[in-house]
Amino acid sequence: MTTQHTPYVIGHAPSHTKHHEWRTATNSAPHLLPHLPKALSSNPNLKLLDIGCGPGTISASLAQHLLPSGHVLATDIADDVLERAKEHAISQGLSVPENISFQKESVYELSFSDNEFDIVHAHQVLCHLDDPVAAVKEMLRVCKPGGLISFRESDMHMWCFWPELPSLLKFHELIVNVMLANGGQDKGGRKLVSWIMEAGVDRKDVEAGFGTWCYSEPGDRKAWGEAMIERLRTGQMRQRGIESGLTTEESIEEMAKGWREWMETGDATLGIVNGEVIVTKAA
Repeated sequence: MTTQHTPYVIGHAPSHTKHHEWRTATNSAPHLLPHLPKALSSNPNLKLLDIGCGPGTISASLAQHLLPSGHVLATDIADDVLERAKEHAISQGLSVPENISFQKESVYELSFSDNEFDIVHAHQVLCHLDDPVAAVKEMLRVCKPGGLISFRESDMHMWCFWPELPSLLKFHELIVNVMLANGGQDKGGRKLVSWIMEAGVDRKDVEAGFGTWCYSEPGDRKAWGEAMIERLRTGQMRQRGIESGLTTEESIEEMAKGWREWMETGDATLGIVNGEVIVTKAA
């Protein structure tokens, strides 16, 4: 009998995924990159499975690191975002399907055989799930013995921004509450090791740490701030927040103005802490 899970109600509209396009392997998978040269030296035809690829910027970036013979299979649950990811990969000079390919998949029920991939990667996926442990178990299943499973998850209570505008404090409270209302996880970064061990992994096979995102350069502030404004004015967060009584139209407009002020402030900074884990699957 198939278990029913909370659907990914946030969706893949540009208002939600716009700031995801800022992400690359360098700024969003720094814990995985040092492992790739060794993995490629033992297997130049390395196969990497990317779970929840979204607009595909991390997937394409990882594929660049696996050239010339490695391959990335990027997956997500929606055809439209997979098409955007494919277009991005082509724009980066990658060959489809030789260097990278795309496939619709659910992390809860991957269609692949046991022990099929050398590396399995998921970035900001578990935080959106009502059963992250089940997803970890499925990722472990499709990874080869001795292979790597890479996770990176934000901890939504480890944000800090300057200036500390009251409107942005309100926004932070809203985004946490909407995440929980959607069935997601607000403490994924600090709970990663716990979820992985609950999935059956021995602690000795876990390499854990924390990494950061910093939005301080003008271009980075613009990418983040404009995306948050768009989500407030047109995205699912706005709809869910108002319908659930978590916010009002007036408060949303105040938050949008706060992000605009933050974007235009020369010394503005946003820091976000992410939990990072590399699992080596036991032989």
